[in-house]
This record gives sequence, structure tokens and C-alpha cells, in this order.
Amino acid sequence: MVLAPGFRLGPYEITAPLGAGGMGEVYRARDSRLGREIAIKVLPSHLSANPEVRARFEREARAVSSLNHPHICTLHDVGHQDGVDFLVMELVEGETLARRLERGPVATAELLRTAVEVASALDRAHRSGIVHRDLKPGNIMLTKAGAKLMDFGLARATGAAGAGVGSGAGRAPEAGVAGLTESPTMSRPLTTEGAIVGTFQYMAPEQLEGQEADPRTDLWALGCVVYEMATGKKAFEGKSQASLIAAILKEEPRPITELQPLVPPALERVVKRCLAKDPDDRWQSARDLMHELEWIREAGSQAGALAPVMPRRRSRERIAWALAVAALVAAGVFALRSRPPDGELIQLSIPAPVPSALTGNASNAAISPDGRMVAFCTEDSTGAFLWVRPFDADSARRLARVGDIGSRSHVPFWSPDGRKIAYYSSTDGKLKKIAVAGGAPVTICDAEPVRGGTWNRGGVIVFARAVGPLYRVSAGGGDIVPVTALDTTRHETGHRFPQFLPDGEHFLFAALPPGANGVGVFVGSLRSKRVKKVMTAEATPIYAAPGYLLFPRQGSTMAQRFDHRRLQVEGQTVQIAEAPPTSNLLAESVASASRNGRLVVLRLRYPETRLQWFDRSGQARETIPLPAGVWFPSSFSPDGRKLAALYGGKPWVVDLDRAIPTRLAPTELNGGHMVWSPDGSRIAFVTNASGRAEIYLVAADGTGEPEMLLTTASQFKSIADWSPDGRYLVFGDQDSLWLVPMTGDRKPEPYIGGPPESWRARISPDGRWLAYPSSESGQVELYVQPFPKAGQRVRISTDGGTRPVWTRGGKELIYFSKGRWMSVAIEAGKNFRPGVPRTLFAEPRGVGPVAWTKDGERFLASVASEEVHPEMQVLLNWTRLLAR
Repeated sequence: MVLAPGFRLGPYEITAPLGAGGMGEVYRARDSRLGREIAIKVLPSHLSANPEVRARFEREARAVSSLNHPHICTLHDVGHQDGVDFLVMELVEGETLARRLERGPVATAELLRTAVEVASALDRAHRSGIVHRDLKPGNIMLTKAGAKLMDFGLARATGAAGAGVGSGAGRAPEAGVAGLTESPTMSRPLTTEGAIVGTFQYMAPEQLEGQEADPRTDLWALGCVVYEMATGKKAFEGKSQASLIAAILKEEPRPITELQPLVPPALERVVKRCLAKDPDDRWQSARDLMHELEWIREAGSQAGALAPVMPRRRSRERIAWALAVAALVAAGVFALRSRPPDGELIQLSIPAPVPSALTGNASNAAISPDGRMVAFCTEDSTGAFLWVRPFDADSARRLARVGDIGSRSHVPFWSPDGRKIAYYSSTDGKLKKIAVAGGAPVTICDAEPVRGGTWNRGGVIVFARAVGPLYRVSAGGGDIVPVTALDTTRHETGHRFPQFLPDGEHFLFAALPPGANGVGVFVGSLRSKRVKKVMTAEATPIYAAPGYLLFPRQGSTMAQRFDHRRLQVEGQTVQIAEAPPTSNLLAESVASASRNGRLVVLRLRYPETRLQWFDRSGQARETIPLPAGVWFPSSFSPDGRKLAALYGGKPWVVDLDRAIPTRLAPTELNGGHMVWSPDGSRIAFVTNASGRAEIYLVAADGTGEPEMLLTTASQFKSIADWSPDGRYLVFGDQDSLWLVPMTGDRKPEPYIGGPPESWRARISPDGRWLAYPSSESGQVELYVQPFPKAGQRVRISTDGGTRPVWTRGGKELIYFSKGRWMSVAIEAGKNFRPGVPRTLFAEPRGVGPVAWTKDGERFLASVASEEVHPEMQVLLNWTRLLAR
């Protein structure tokens, strides 16, 4: 039965076909009650013909519908109308893992992320008594929000699991529900060429022998999937059904490290245990498997490395051996006191000196020109700091405080002689330098937020601001002069991350905004504002001796020859290593290289967090039971019963009474803050998904499409607040705070000029005052101004202040200052009178973003479930990776 657009199944209206397969036809549809797009799967007629099968199917479908997990495709409803059985499911956009594997193996970072997400989904289902029974790449959808496990638990319900070869399924479209159109037992039939391509290749021995499947059966299938992601080949193959079954029952797959030597050794052992023939010898729970995969993900390429053995002759095997030799770090001590073996590749790790986040991204670490030291920035509850780590020392040394908590990028870069480090101080908005030997920082110039810098032998510094061209300044200080010009024909808004080439005159840089394929990479010159385009890349390349550009591509670091005299790339790109995660594609460096063949790369990872209540004294209370992951609270709904929060960087709303999360949009946010309309019906946020940061409004129940508000042409924006009367949205760009009238033409109106710290502005409950932080005094302090018309400002904080919160009906301001939460009593009659700030409590260790309740009696915080020590990977003689 083919359903035409407009056909209705209860409240669901068919809008378009999506695909067909052994499990039935799939359609895009609209739920007329909730106004949301969904997927409808019309099931084969054998369900209707067999009442017992249909009853069992409905029971299991309802059990599956109870699963609430970000990596499980939600089953909304099951229905029967006029002889038609159908399922109502979440409409998922993306491509199946099966389609992705057609392009070859998956990079290890992406592989581990996907495997952890699928294992987490299995753990949730298994704990609810549900076994998938048909885990395969065709049932895993890769989306912007992560992996989604499809067709959960339905194989047994349809009576299809373990059945013989059925009819083939057509190739499903990638938009919508690509994974849902494939048969739960055989995604494609036996081909006439004699090769099996169906789910027999993911069936455990006990399934093939007709035994009952249990959770360990799913773990076998996940082992097969991980093997295929790592190698691009199936774990078990055969020229006939009989030979395939024999291979599964008796044979062992070829070792992963023979096919992919750079895969972490521990992954080999994890997969081998998944594929144990006897279920008792496998992992016994998905949670145990998930934790093991997470450990490998944290440990990187050396996870599970064994003692070195004699190198083999083949170049790829020699690299794998060299990487094993690189496991020289014990108890966090990094040793590079002796000269490495001549010409050998050595890879070593430096943990951060404290269990905190290395701030920002990979541009916050830089190796010295002689390759003997690395400079980097960290952040903890007291602020951000610059460190230097000599490779012949056992520990790092702190040089300077460079900013407050949450200040992100400080982009350290070295003087050519390696004696000084320049950096951006977000505390006072200056570009500074400090001697590595120690001493007080020296101001070079006013800089606003700096987004990269470089220093040549002639004492010239070229640096980038958040927007605008590149500037030059003498390392001794003085006036700044533009050294590039924005190209209006390319709609450029900023140039970033400059790096001098060996001649000291030319420099690489990236131009914003990024296009569909990444950022444009150019070469500029101190002698002229004329530039030459070199390439397009996902992020800014770095120049590495003896003549390469290094840049990320789909999770890996690529190298390409670069002639710095002719200023052009040459030859083919070569993969050299896994790239570190980056927070976005806005032209951030992925590594730093020395002149003598050493390379440093940051490895960043957010710890898994939970949302936990705290009282006004900072004492921990109950935790909200939510799926495992990275949660950041943003703001409460006006009635206090719901929370806008980030989960994995995406916007969600959490029903606090029932601990049920609902995703708002499949996009990453800028800054992470979301604000509610006064009636609680809409939420405003900012994302740069379109290439430039824009404000979007979305229904708080997650229905409908987000609406974009056109405001200013600034590349960067952040939402601040929504006035209590609903008349204005407040947002900040690089130079000002703005008001957007929510009626009429919605043309933005300037409120006050100020640095980006003012993005954290908050309006008082009566709508008469606006509290905002500003660094205009040289330190970030908290101020209050009349609203909506700016007037005489009043300073609130006395020793630094940010993150303002109005509580108790506007009679109190709470703010954050140097690791402490402060309280100020407010009298706001005809005039505004603040009291004396007093300390509420020191923020507990491991606490991240917080959201305060209106009465100021408690707050909800993101609390790290583990201590994370980010690492810097150092590769010596990295060019050996090119000789594969």
C-alpha cells in the first residue's frame, strides 16, 4: 500500500515518501496536534494477519517508546487504522553509519565518540529490559547531535530476527529516516556475485544457533560495528551464507592493528572481548563496555600500548612500533632529557598541571622555536593562567594570571629567541609579554580580544582582533597599524591566526566568515596589503619545518608540502595523526611546530557532568536523574518548572518535575546562554550555523522551525536577556549592547558601547535596571544602569565581578568574583542604592555553569563527574609519519 501526500493516519498527515524496505514503507509526516514533523513507518501486512504477533509487537513497541535517551531514536506512538499498522517516530536528519562506511574507515576520534554513544544507548535499553537484536551500521544514524540508534527492540516483535533471507531493501534516502527503511534482519539480500551483505554479518553465534538473545548479543554486534569502523572491513565475511556462518562460529577476525597500525592497542582488546564466541567471555554489560571505550578515548593513541618489540620492516608497522615506544610517561612525569633516537618518531604526553580545562582551544598552546619548552593556558575556579613547561623538567611553572574564569582565548606565542612569550590578557584587554625566566608582564598595546599573534626576528608582531584586519605593532610597544584589509567582495569580517613564514616578511592567516568547505587561507606581507589565497581548510593551517602546512580534515591532521618562497602548496595531502577536537571551525589552529621537527597538539575533553542542586551556602543537594553526558544549565522558565540547558553543545529543555529532556534544535550554540520569553512560550539563543552568529527564536516545546532575527552585521553576537514586559531582547556584539524591539520592524537600537564582557547583562525583575560586567576600569567589574534608556551607572562590585543574577524580586544582586559568589542588597526606589558586597560561599571544586532560582535560595549547577587532566601530545621527528 502506497500512501499519497495528504493521506491521514489518525492525527498524522503524510507529506512525502522517504523510502521502502523489508520492514515497510517510511514517510515524512506532520503531527497536526503538536505541529511537529515526524516519521511514519507503515508495517507489512503479516502483522495484521497474525493477532498474536501484532499484540506482541504492540507490547514491545510501547516498551521501546518508554526509552528516553539522546542517542536512541524516539518512538512516539504505535497505531492501527483500516488494516494499516504503523509506527510514529522521531524524524532524524543525517546519514547512516552504513552509508558513511562506504567512504572507508572512520577516524579514531569519531569512531570512539560514536561507539561510546551507541554503548550508552544500549546501556539505557538493557537496564529497561530491552535488547536490540539487530544492531548494525544501517541502524545507526549519524547526526549533528551524535549517533542515533534506530529500530530499537523491534526485530523480535516483528518475528523477523533470525529469519531466512527476505526481500531486498531499496537504498534509503539520507535525509529524514535513512536507517528506518532497512529490514531488521537483512539490509540487502544475498547477491548473485555470492557475497553476503546483510545482518548475518553482525549476528552472534548464539543467534545463529537459534538460542535466545540477551544484552551480550548486542555487545557482539557492537564489536562487529566498531571493527568495521576501524578497518573499513567487516569482521566476518564469506562467499556464501554457509561459509559466513562457519566463519562467525569458528574463526577470528584479522587483528585491527594489522589493518590500521595507528589504532589504539586497547581498542583491539576491547573488540576481541566483544567478539568472544561464548557470551560468558564477553563484556557482561554495555555500561562496562562504555566505560572502557571512554578510557581509550581519554588515553589517546597510547591506550593499552605494550612494551616495545623489535621493529618490522614495513614502514607502517615501524610507525606502530615507534608509537608504542613513545609510552614514556609514568605518573604524569614527562621526560625528554636525552636526545631521541636519530630519525625515530617519538610521541609523548604532557598532562595539565591541575585537573582543569586547558582554556579555549588548540591556539592556547605553543611550542618554543627551539622545541625545548611549551607554553599553555589553563583555567580553574580562580581564573585563567599562563604556564611554561620545559621538556627537561618534571613540572610546569606558572608565569602569569591572564584572565578571569570563562575568558577563553589567550593565544600565547613566542619571541624568535624563545626568551619571551606574548599573550592576550583578558583581565584588562591588553597584549602583553613576559620573560620566560620570570618577572612582571609588560604591556605591548591595547588589543581587545586577540585571536592569534606571531613575532618575527625584526621585532615586529602581527596580531588579530576578533573582527577586522590584522595589525602590526613593535614588540617594544607603540601604535598599531593595519597590515591587511578586509575584502568586501568576499564579505570578509575578520582575519585571524597569523603565522610568520621563515622569511619573516610573509605570514599565513585565515579569513572569516567560513564558507561551506571551511575558511579561506591566505598569505600576506609586511610590505603590501595584497594577499594571495593558498587553500581552503577546516581551520587555520600551521607552517611546520621543513616545509609543510598542517591542517585538520574530518578528524585527522593532514600535511601538504608548501613552498614558502613561491607561496603555494604542492603535491597530495597525507594524513599524519588524529586531530584534536576543536570547538568550531572559526579558524583555530590545531597545533604548534618548532623549527627542529617537534609538534605539539592539544587534546581537549569535557568531563561528563551531572545537574545538581546546591543551597545558598554552597552545600550540594539532590541530583537530577538525566542521561549521562555533558550538561550545562542556562536559565529557568518563568514558572521555574523547566530548565533551558545545553547537552553536548545543543539546546535542550528539561522538565524538572519529571526529569525529561526535549531537544530544541540540532545546532551548537554561541556562548551557550538561552533566554525565555516572559510568558515562557519561546526561547532565544544565538548560533553561527549559517556562517555568522544570528539570534533565533524557537518554541519552548521544541515544535516548529526556529525563526531568525536579523540584527547587526557583526560576525559575533551573544544573547543577554529578555525584558519582563516582553518589549526588548538584549544582545551584545563585539562593540555594544543592543536592544531589539519585539514589535514593529524589530530594528536594533544601541544601548551602550562596551567590551564583550557586557554580554552577560541581566535586567531587573521590574524592568527598570540592567546589570552588566565591564572591563573599562582595567578589571572586570559589575555595574548597573537604568533600562531601557541608559543613564548614570552605579558600580556594584569592589574586587571584580561578573555573571550577575537578580533575586528576591530585585532586592538582591548575586554575582561571581574570583572563585566566590557574592551578594549585594539593593534598594531601588526613586534612586538605585546598592549595599556592601558580602561573600556567600566559595564555588565548590568541579562546579561549572550555574542557574539561580528567582528567590536566590538555591542554584542548579553542572558538576563534573570526574577529574579530567587534558593533555598536550608532543611528536618528535613527526615527518616520519609521512613515510608510510
